[in-house]
Amino acid sequence: MSIRKFPRVSKTKKGVPTKYVAGAKNPSARQNEILRTRKRYKLGLLTPAEMDRISKQRAKG
Repeated sequence: MSIRKFPRVSKTKKGVPTKYVAGAKNPSARQNEILRTRKRYKLGLLTPAEMDRISKQRAKG
């Protein structure tokens, strides 16, 4: 089997896909929140309570 290839997507200057920040009231704040969350996740510092808070905040828009 071959490795699955995904199409390239356009990204912001900081590397967040533009679809993730499109439609946000404050795109730069949304981008910074995504980058902050990504960093904490990779370091293993996200608690379940923080994950719930972030998901509620993102769902709200």
